[in-house]
Amino acid sequence: MRWSKSSSNEGRELYVGVIGNQRLQTFPVWEMIFENLPEHVANIATRKVKWDVAYQKKVGIKTRRAEDLPPGVEEQIHRICKRVYRALYLSGYARMDLRLAPDGRVYVLEANPNPNLSYGEDFAESAEVVGISYEALIQRILNLGLSYRAPWRE
Repeated sequence: MRWSKSSSNEGRELYVGVIGNQRLQTFPVWEMIFENLPEHVANIATRKVKWDVAYQKKVGIKTRRAEDLPPGVEEQIHRICKRVYRALYLSGYARMDLRLAPDGRVYVLEANPNPNLSYGEDFAESAEVVGISYEALIQRILNLGLSYRAPWRE
């Protein structure tokens, strides 16, 4: 198996968009790439990595569709994301932040019920990969919100 620098001993930083209320769709697994990160710095999406544009440029932080995932891992990740989404009673859309350990284990770091929906950002980019334009994505999210009915709870 070919591993990139982003899959060193610390593992890989992955993201998956989930959309739907009852019927869920997951978008392709997205990955944060650390191209020029110093060896002594862990490849973890810290606050500086996420929000400091100058630092992102300096160390080559990029995101893209995950490549070279071990066989069956992408399907496993999609199942996990849907289970977490349902277990947390999420609706509309969310993004799951995950960590893929070098031994192949998948860890859910966070379920983000309000990820960045800006044009060109990860959620919208991953939707576009499966043929959902930005405009159609936003309309679909609005429609899901308008049609949502909370389940009856006692």
